[in-house]
Amino acid sequence: MKISQIDCFPLKITPQQVYLGGESQEHDADYYYRPEYRCVYSRKMETCLVKITTDSGHVGWGEALAPVVPQVIAELITHLFAPLLKGQSPLASQVLNSRMYDAMRDRGHITGYHIDALAAVDIALWDLKGQILEQPVYQLLGGAYRESVPCYVSGLPEPDLPARCALAKRWQEKGFNAVKLALGYGVREDIDNVRAIRETLGDEAKIFLDAHWNYSVAQAAELANALHPLGLGFLEAPLLPEDIAGHRELRAKSPLPIALGETERTRYQFKPFIEQRAVDILQPDVGRTGISELMHIASLAETWNLQVAPHLSVGLGPCIAASIHVAAALPNLFMLEYQPPVFAIANQLLNTPLVCEQGHYALPQGTGLGISINEEKVRASVMGATC
Repeated sequence: MKISQIDCFPLKITPQQVYLGGESQEHDADYYYRPEYRCVYSRKMETCLVKITTDSGHVGWGEALAPVVPQVIAELITHLFAPLLKGQSPLASQVLNSRMYDAMRDRGHITGYHIDALAAVDIALWDLKGQILEQPVYQLLGGAYRESVPCYVSGLPEPDLPARCALAKRWQEKGFNAVKLALGYGVREDIDNVRAIRETLGDEAKIFLDAHWNYSVAQAAELANALHPLGLGFLEAPLLPEDIAGHRELRAKSPLPIALGETERTRYQFKPFIEQRAVDILQPDVGRTGISELMHIASLAETWNLQVAPHLSVGLGPCIAASIHVAAALPNLFMLEYQPPVFAIANQLLNTPLVCEQGHYALPQGTGLGISINEEKVRASVMGATC
């Protein structure tokens, strides 16, 4: 049995609401900069799916986290990876991963789009192995430590604090008693926001804060100490991601656990944070690491008694399903992220929806990733190539 075909689908989907809040009406440009987060964002939901087919007719689906210019991922897979993959055994994923990583390693492409593209292929290969062997991915990873995966609601995309409190309360009433606030607007404002959410949800709720890399060590330490009496579960992305020494200093000063990792893609990038004791909770994203590398990262974390809370933002069906399988198979899982608006869009491209209820993801049933892609709907959302 050999790999015979690789198809890429860079997608651009118009949502009802822009990710992290805002209107999705027509604009001159899809891409815009959010000063509070420093990054470029799309007003559309963008991602890149990959479909790998064998000469026996087995199919595996993968996805890269590609919130902007997903056609770059498609070009890399089509022109760099497909020649390496065609004619190879779909079961040789580790060998193929090494070859894809080495393909541009000497040129310095050890992170970024090259590794994102590798992640998409890796997820597809795991799905494919599951289809061939008639086993779910979590079983191939060694089994499930849990029958369902605990999660927290990520972000409260409302324009003001009273509306965010009301939304948090509605989620709590649906059985979701953990929420993460997308803030980082200043120490005083963040404290006020967390205090209001705590008063709304009560003492038993779990509350986390994503600071979006907006603080200095001194500011983040002040914030962590002020929030400690409010029972915050973790402080995510407090400093610029390159500042390993700053994170080490902050962790020594902070009474709150420090979480980070959505910007990192390999165990080599996580290693200095771990060894320098600069982090408490690792947040690798399967759409940037792939399943294989995320398991390596989680194993490394386990040797240092650290927990893993996989990041999950705008990834659709394959990313979400892969995240659930990995989370089920991790002995050191903290919680998994849940993005309700993105989850709804993901389910629109699936023949059978994924399920997240009462604060838990249900394990997908079936072989491989346990999802069935509606390829007709996927093809209807494919963007034109611009590379």
